[in-house]
Amino acid sequence: MAFALVPTRDDPSELGFLLTMRTPTLSSHAGQWALPGGREDAGESSEEAALRELSEELGVSLGDDAVLGRLDDYVTRSGFVITPVVVWAGDVELAPNPAEVARAFRVPIGLLDRPDAPRFISIPESDRPVVQMPLLGTLVHAPTGAILYQAREVLLHGRATRVAHLEQPVWAWR
Repeated sequence: MAFALVPTRDDPSELGFLLTMRTPTLSSHAGQWALPGGREDAGESSEEAALRELSEELGVSLGDDAVLGRLDDYVTRSGFVITPVVVWAGDVELAPNPAEVARAFRVPIGLLDRPDAPRFISIPESDRPVVQMPLLGTLVHAPTGAILYQAREVLLHGRATRVAHLEQPVWAWR
């Protein structure tokens, strides 16, 4: 999964990141908020997969030198292990693949640092807190919400923050 850093369009000096809404026709996690990403191909590293998926989903082709590092792996209830790879994409043009991406956004990273973010709620199905990141007029839940929370803590505040203990809402367990 690529956490792709970009300048925002409104203010090129403002740092942002790329976020997508998955198409409603996908076989898994349809219609959910996501960072560009998908399964690793055989023999592929997490970094190679993140760069390939960024190209396939948003038409953004970057070299290995764009990779800045990784955030923590996040294991989902549906059995996936997500490895967020932080990349510098720069001022790129987006060409979303309509088979995978319903909408693509350049989100100012400062929006992750709102006073109402993150939100942690309890659910009867788990003793772990469910994380919600208020963003773009909605709530982004884990796994994407957990990765956004960790990115906020690490990139904006320099705090070593772990997110593996954060839960997903029940509807995302499939």
